[in-house]
Amino acid sequence: MAIPAIPQRLTAPAPGWTVEADVVVVGSGIAGLTLALRYTGLDPEAKVLVVTKDVLSSGSTRWAQGGIAAVLDPQDTPAEHLSDTLVAGVGLCDEEAVRVLVTEGPGALRGLIAAGARFDTDDSGELQLTREGGHRRNRIVHAGGDATGAEVQRALVQALRESSIEVIEHALVLDLLKDAGGRAAGVTLHVMGEGERDGVGAVRAGAVVLATGGMGQVYAATTNPVVSTGDGVALALRAGAVVRDLEFVQFHPTVLWLGEDSTGQQPLISEAVRGEGAVLVDAEGVRFMKDVHELADLAPRDVVAKAIMRRMRETGADHMYLDARHFGEEKWRTRFPTIHAVCREHGIDPVTQPIPVAPAAHYASGGVRADLHGRTSAPGLYACGEVACTGVHGANRLASNSLLEGLVFAERIAADIHAGRRAGSPAAVRTAPGEPVADDRPTGLVDPRARPRIQGHMSRGASVLRGQESLSEVARALVSSRWTPVAVEPCTESWEATNLLTVASALVEAARNREETRGSHWREDFPERNDAWWLGHLDVTLTAEGMTMTYVPHGQRATVLPPRVETDLIEAGLDPATVTALFQAAADEDLQAPGDVTSLATIPAGQTDTADVVARADGVVSGLAVAEGAFSHLSQGRLMAERLVKDGERVTRGDVLMTVTGPTRDLLTAERTALNLLTHLSGIATLTDRWVRAVEGTGARIRDSRKTLPGLRALEKYAVRCGGGVNHRMSLSDAALIKDNHVVAAGGVAEAFRAVRDAYPGLPIEVEVDRIDQIEPVLAEGAEEILLDNFTVDDLVLAVRLVDGRARLESSGGLTLDSARDVAETGVDYLAVGALTHSAPALDIALDLRGN
Repeated sequence: MAIPAIPQRLTAPAPGWTVEADVVVVGSGIAGLTLALRYTGLDPEAKVLVVTKDVLSSGSTRWAQGGIAAVLDPQDTPAEHLSDTLVAGVGLCDEEAVRVLVTEGPGALRGLIAAGARFDTDDSGELQLTREGGHRRNRIVHAGGDATGAEVQRALVQALRESSIEVIEHALVLDLLKDAGGRAAGVTLHVMGEGERDGVGAVRAGAVVLATGGMGQVYAATTNPVVSTGDGVALALRAGAVVRDLEFVQFHPTVLWLGEDSTGQQPLISEAVRGEGAVLVDAEGVRFMKDVHELADLAPRDVVAKAIMRRMRETGADHMYLDARHFGEEKWRTRFPTIHAVCREHGIDPVTQPIPVAPAAHYASGGVRADLHGRTSAPGLYACGEVACTGVHGANRLASNSLLEGLVFAERIAADIHAGRRAGSPAAVRTAPGEPVADDRPTGLVDPRARPRIQGHMSRGASVLRGQESLSEVARALVSSRWTPVAVEPCTESWEATNLLTVASALVEAARNREETRGSHWREDFPERNDAWWLGHLDVTLTAEGMTMTYVPHGQRATVLPPRVETDLIEAGLDPATVTALFQAAADEDLQAPGDVTSLATIPAGQTDTADVVARADGVVSGLAVAEGAFSHLSQGRLMAERLVKDGERVTRGDVLMTVTGPTRDLLTAERTALNLLTHLSGIATLTDRWVRAVEGTGARIRDSRKTLPGLRALEKYAVRCGGGVNHRMSLSDAALIKDNHVVAAGGVAEAFRAVRDAYPGLPIEVEVDRIDQIEPVLAEGAEEILLDNFTVDDLVLAVRLVDGRARLESSGGLTLDSARDVAETGVDYLAVGALTHSAPALDIALDLRGN
C-alpha cells in the first residue's frame, strides 16, 4: 500500500471568481485587524481586503481573558519587561525582537485605546495594572475584568466597520498564488455560503499577510476556538516558506477540567486569577508550587504546567485545583465575571469551591518564520500574530505578550509594505500583483474522518509529556492517516483535516528531533536543558520529498536575499537561512578587521564594474542561485546579478553563465566564495551527468551517498540532481540502511530488519547484503530495497533474477564509469556512486572584469 505524500497543494476546484486588492489580510484577530486599519491609515487610497474564516468577531482574540502586557507604570522599565520575557523564553528569544516588542508596545497599546478600546481603570481614571505568571511587575492592562479579548475585538471590529476596508467572511484560505518571479500574488479561498461570492475563488494582491491565529485544534483538548486548525502554517509550508520552532506549544496550566473524555474547546481559567492571589492545590489541599519555583504559583506557564502534571502523576489524579475561595463573591463577580459565569455554568461555584483544572493546548510559540518586519522566507508573504514566529516568545511565551505582539508587529508590517510600495524598488511590494502562474505541484487531501484520530494521538503522545516512544507512535499514526480507502472530496472538512495533518506532522518531527527539555517542550527521556547541543532553532520546510528540517544555531539571523534567489533556493529544497550561514562562515574566515586589503588599496571607493562569470571548460552548471546569493550577501545587497543559463544545463568553454554589476571592491571580495561554491557544485553536476549518460537507456538511475563535505550535504545533493542523478537518504534519520555491523549487533539480518521496522514503522529501510544467500531472508521480512555490495556483474544478474521485482535493487562498491553500463544492464534499479560528491573535480569557472 503506497502512503501518499503530504500534499504541496490542496485539491480544490479552479477559482470561479476573482477580486483584486493591494493588500489581503487573512485573519480578523488583533493582528489582522490592526494591520488592516494601520495600512489604510498610511494609504487611504489603497484597497485592503480582510478575509476571515468565520465572522469578524470570531477567532482567538475574543477569548483572551488576562490582558495585554506593556510598560505603563513609572516604576517599571522596558529593560525589566525584556528580562522577564527572556527568562520565560529559556534562551531562544530573539533579543532584538523582544526589545522591539517592549519599547514599541506602550505606543501600540495607546493606539489601540485611541481606536476605541476601553480598559479597566481605577477611581482616579488611571489604567488598572495587574500581574501574571513570569512578570515581576504589575504591567497587565485588562478590560471587563477578565474579558480583555472581547473588548479588543469589539473596538477593532467597530473601527473596521467605519473604514473603507472590504471584508469577506466565512472564507477558508486554501493556497498561496505566486507570479512568474516566485512572489506572492494572492490566495485562493473558499467562501462557505451563498451569495455574490461563494465556493472557491481567488484574491489577487501585491502583498499577502497571514494573521490566521493558532493551531490548537490539532489537539483533542484546547483553549482555542474551532476555527484554529493551523490553516496559516499549513499554507506557508505548502508555499515553501520556513516554519520555525513548532515543538514549542504552550499548554495553559489552568484550564477548567470537564472530565477525562472532554474534547474540543475547553474554558480557560486566566492566569490573572493567580495574579490576584489564587493558589494551586491538590485534592488534599496541599500547595505544591511553593517548593517548585521562587515565584510559586506565578511561575512561568511551562513550569506550572509541568508541576501540575508531575503532581497528577504522583497522586494518581487526573486534575488539580485552583483555590480562590478567599476572593469572596464581590471580587469574583466584578474582577472575573466571565470565569465566574463559566464555572457556574458547569456546576462549580468558585466562591465556595476550588476549581478543578488541568493543562490543555493553548498557544503556539513557533510558527511561520518572520523577521522584524514580518517578512517570511516566501517573497511577498508576511506573517503576524500567533501564526508567526518572530522570535519574541522563544521556547515559552510570557503571559499577555501575545496580544502585544499582534499590535506591534502589525504596525511594522503595515509600515514595511507601505515603504516598499513608495520606494518602487524591484524587491519591494508591487502596487499591483503579478500575474499568477500555473502550479503543477502535487495535490491531495486527507479524509476528514481522520481528524479525531489525529487529535487523539497528538493529545496522548505529543502534548505536555513527550518521549521518543510516544512521539514515534504519533508519527506512525500520522503517516497512516494520510491513506484512505475512498476518494476524498474537496470540502471544508477535508481541507481542515489536511491542514491539521500537515501541521501535526511538522510539529511531531520537530519534537522528535529536539532531544532535550526546554520551555514548553518537555521530553521525559531527555529531562534536562542542553545548551551544548540544542541552543538553536528547528526550521521546517515542505518539499516533494516530505518535511526537511534544519538546525539553526540561536542568534544566527537570516539575511534577506534577493526574492528570486530565495525562491529558487526554496524550490531547490534548500533552506535560505542555512545557505546564507554558509556565506557568513566564509566571510568570517576571509575578512578580518582591516577588510580585503588588496582591493581597498588598489580600487577607488566609488568604482563600479560589470564582471562575467565564464566557463573555462565544458560541463554541467549547478549553483547559480547560490553564487548570486553569495554576491548579494557579501556585498550587503550592492551587487546585482543576471543569470544567462540555468542550473542543469550543459555549457561549453567560453560560455558566459552570469553577469554581476556593482562596486568593484565588493565584486572582488565576494568572488572567491561565490566561485568556490559554483565550481564545486558544477563539478559534481558534471561528473553525475557523465554517469547518467553512461547508463542512458538501461532504466537504472545514478544515486549518491552521504559521502559529502560537512555543512555542504544539501548543496552537493542538489548538484547531483542538476546532473540528472537522484538522492539517497539525506541523513541517518530520514531512512535506515542496515549494514554488516548492524547485522552483527542485532544477531542476524532478519533480526536487524525487524528491529528497525518495529522501532520506526513507515520509515524507508534498505538492507545491505554481500552474498546471494542473504537476499531471500531479507525479502521474507518484507524488505523493499536491497543494496548489493561489491557484487560482480554475474552475481548481479543472478540477484535480479532471484528478486524478480519484489524489491528495488542498488549496486554499490567497486563501480567505475567503464563498468557502469554493464552493471546497469543487469536490471538493477540504482547505481550508488559515492564519488559523485567526495571525488568530483571542480569545473573550471572564472570571473572576468570587463573594465572601464
